Amino acid sequence: MARAALLRSRRFLPLFVTQALGAFNDNLFKNALAVLALFASARWGAVLVAAGLGVFILPYVLFSALAGSLAERTDKARLIRLTKWLELALMLLGAAGFLAGSIGLLMAVLFGLGVQATFFGPLKYGILPEHLAPQELLAGNGLIEAATFLAILAGTVAGAALVRAPFGPELVAGLGVAVSVAGLVAAWRIPPAPPVAPGLAVEWSLWHGTARLVALARADAAIWRATLGISWFWALGAVVLAELPVAAKEVLGADSGTISVLLAVFAAGVGTGSVGCARLLHGRITLGLVRPAWLGLSLFCADLAWSLPAAAPFTAYATWPMAHVLADLFALAACGGAFSVSLYAFVQHRAVAGTRARMIAAGNVLNAAFMVAASGVAMGLAAVGAGAPAILGLGAAANLAVLPVLRGLPRAAPP
Repeated sequence: MARAALLRSRRFLPLFVTQALGAFNDNLFKNALAVLALFASARWGAVLVAAGLGVFILPYVLFSALAGSLAERTDKARLIRLTKWLELALMLLGAAGFLAGSIGLLMAVLFGLGVQATFFGPLKYGILPEHLAPQELLAGNGLIEAATFLAILAGTVAGAALVRAPFGPELVAGLGVAVSVAGLVAAWRIPPAPPVAPGLAVEWSLWHGTARLVALARADAAIWRATLGISWFWALGAVVLAELPVAAKEVLGADSGTISVLLAVFAAGVGTGSVGCARLLHGRITLGLVRPAWLGLSLFCADLAWSLPAAAPFTAYATWPMAHVLADLFALAACGGAFSVSLYAFVQHRAVAGTRARMIAAGNVLNAAFMVAASGVAMGLAAVGAGAPAILGLGAAANLAVLPVLRGLPRAAPP
């Protein structure tokens, strides 16, 4: 099996482990900080949590152009190791923040982690086509996507649970540093990836650099549409993930354990769709699954909006109404995994060597903008009284409304 062979290969395994540990650490830190902020200030806790999302995402807008240009002109494996050194330094600083109970210092570290993630993203997706054969790209991307969501889930649960335990801040601080060290060790095993555009000028201008970055992606209509599709998936996914805790508490009347179950089912669905995509397409880089997956996102999101109230009040998982909810959530996430993996592989394969990392960086800018906009719309709808089912239903309708973005996409990338 291609996936098993990749997981035994030095061309892939060290990167796989490095990115999974990094995703775990980001979410361990973010959620531990969110819980601390909520308990530190009854008045401003919710505001600090919302501000934390902006603090983490802002670097994607500010520094993606610089990150993309550096990734093209420098050995990507070397830069990955530098980003992991930065992560370790930030986790040591974060440990000091947790031990001191300083929300201000922890917010500064969160911004630093956003910077580190901004530089790591183009390296992670840009290095895959350099180390993997074209027929391995779907499997590689699927494994990366699956591991990312499982790491996000594990970090989310661990951060929220550990920080309120006895000696919680110390546990979070120690775990964060330990995971950073493990990620750095894994990064040292990533094979070299010589620069593909060594003469490329470094893009130091934040505003004009970002504009040029987006213009580069728009120059190829197919890549631009694929990038918009990926960004839309992240926007819709952000709304669904934000509404799951609300749905569990306010619609189902369930406890925090049910929230964890819903998040676990979502992560399992994304992982299944991401890995299953490569098997269904037999490793071929084709967009044949994109449109069905897009329609599936709307179908299962709309059905989830309908099935949630029918499952209230929550009594047990082994009931048809609750099984219906879990099935909808799993299928929705699986469609999202297949959708995003297909588009990521398409962009990686179609992009010309020397522009690939910048294409990924342009996508990161759009992802951040779409996620912030979608979160703002969801917050506005909640402010005027819309519940989780209504917001999910509107998300399903909006997904159909933006379907024309896919028009003009070829079914496959050029060989």
